[in-house]
Amino acid sequence: MKCLTEDQLKAYERDGYTVLDLLTENEVDELSREYDAIFDKQNKEDMEATWSGDWNKQKEKTEVYSIHALQLYSAVFTRLLLHEKILDACEDILGTCNIILHHTKAHKKPPSTGSPFPMHQDYHYFPHEKDSMVAVFISLDEASPENGGLCVYPGSHKLGPQKDCSDNPLTHYVDQTRFPMGNAMPVTLKRGQVLIFSYLLVHGSYNNTSKHDRRMYLMQMYAGDDKPISDQETRPCQTMVLRGERIIANTPVWKPLIQKDILAKKMGVQGAM
Repeated sequence: MKCLTEDQLKAYERDGYTVLDLLTENEVDELSREYDAIFDKQNKEDMEATWSGDWNKQKEKTEVYSIHALQLYSAVFTRLLLHEKILDACEDILGTCNIILHHTKAHKKPPSTGSPFPMHQDYHYFPHEKDSMVAVFISLDEASPENGGLCVYPGSHKLGPQKDCSDNPLTHYVDQTRFPMGNAMPVTLKRGQVLIFSYLLVHGSYNNTSKHDRRMYLMQMYAGDDKPISDQETRPCQTMVLRGERIIANTPVWKPLIQKDILAKKMGVQGAM
């Protein structure tokens, strides 16, 4: 074990998540400054990411701002991808030193109007053969039910993939009557704490009814010998090796353009791909 204790690992295996203190105060301060600077430069309308679908019965307008791949905006987030303690914790959980990046994203819930997220499993967005995918969720603010924090169904990862009940092809969520948000367990986090959870864990988040933003940053990683089940959307820096190596058998479902394809496209040749 490099980071987690035996008790912490057993708790993760039982509950499907764990809360860890892995970042220093200076690291959190730096991430917070860079995060705000990136968001301040973007157009809010382009960042709106509230989930649609028949799960949402609210009549009042809510909003949440989202940016993917902050490592493309600031080296601070590039360095975070290789954070030794975070990768040590993921190595303990995944049981391998081979760790691959799937994607990163940031969500910012504004005060009073911050949107909730329905109970869901990340699995439905990018299913993998061995279900090794984990989310590394960094809370840049204190998180609670009042400011739109997370809630989970502990142990739900052991149920396996649940039925996707969404009526919208762009969003995925589970049966909200079987997994009502009101029965879920709130996850209260301190500023800078790291929550690592299985992509099979049923989770969601509340409205932000507080007077302050709730900011989070998330990195999704998986084991080097795991691979996607079906064709999936490609994300920036996907399959980047964060530690160890990517096993040869783990071939991506997408193919990068090679030089002759680029040249063929410029010349208007069809069927180059």
